[in-house]
Amino acid sequence: MTLRLSTVILPVRPWHEGGRDQWERAERLGFHTAYTYDHLSWRSFRDQTWYGAVPTLTAAAAVTERIRLGTLVTSPNFRHPVTLAKELMSLDDISGGRITLGIGAGGNGFDATALGQEEWSPRERADRFAEFVPLLDRLLTEPAVTHHGTFYSADEARNIPGCVQRPRLPFAVAATGPRGVKLAASHGQAWVTAGDPKHAEGTPEESLAALRVQHGRLEKALAEIGRDSDSIEKVLLTGFTPERGAILESVDAFVDFAGRHRELGFTELVIHAPIPDSDFAADEAVFERIATEALAQLEG
Repeated sequence: MTLRLSTVILPVRPWHEGGRDQWERAERLGFHTAYTYDHLSWRSFRDQTWYGAVPTLTAAAAVTERIRLGTLVTSPNFRHPVTLAKELMSLDDISGGRITLGIGAGGNGFDATALGQEEWSPRERADRFAEFVPLLDRLLTEPAVTHHGTFYSADEARNIPGCVQRPRLPFAVAATGPRGVKLAASHGQAWVTAGDPKHAEGTPEESLAALRVQHGRLEKALAEIGRDSDSIEKVLLTGFTPERGAILESVDAFVDFAGRHRELGFTELVIHAPIPDSDFAADEAVFERIATEALAQLEG
């Protein structure tokens, strides 16, 4: 099974003070995709520099040529399908068809109340996500869309000429529960997980077992709609399993981690670009060696 290696570049560096260099480096190192988080702020970075995902990806598209670009992930917390669809269509055009939309239900972090709304319950987040994704799918594939739903509406919303990628840019749907996994099976070109938070402090074996259960849910959802398992990529965002940053301490450590997760069926692993003095601190030289050597060593 072919395994791809991608990276996440958090939008914390000013463009002219190292921000641009990171995206150009990601392409030079040969990563399959360079993603960024789509948040208004995030955890320990709340009171630090944090830029917007869409402008950052637009700039990245202008200074790269081959690498795919995307969000990991966008959520309904502060997005509306109509305006998001227009931005995505524009990004896909600017990038020459290199955009992947990572999308999830969102959580209860800072984004959840930044617009002044009450924090949604887990059930409401799931309900909104179940309406958001199909509507966004329509908006990116149909020239004019009218929809009056429980949470979102569109009145003859137009997206002409549509995406460069046809029938639309790919969705990478982040989900672990049954409802979200069914959305991934029906609308996703990829499924994304960061592991099981309940086992983040557990053992690697417990994490693997939890991931195996999640993968089984996806396989079941795909079978129920008659979709082949090979038609959807399986993406693991690393850094949130028990191994955390240890996998970036050496090429051998990463290769061991990658091999065990490839056996579970994952086809793409995503590692965070190092950020000093943060949860994502790592040796830059090791990071670059992993990018350029790890997959060849795994195959060897």
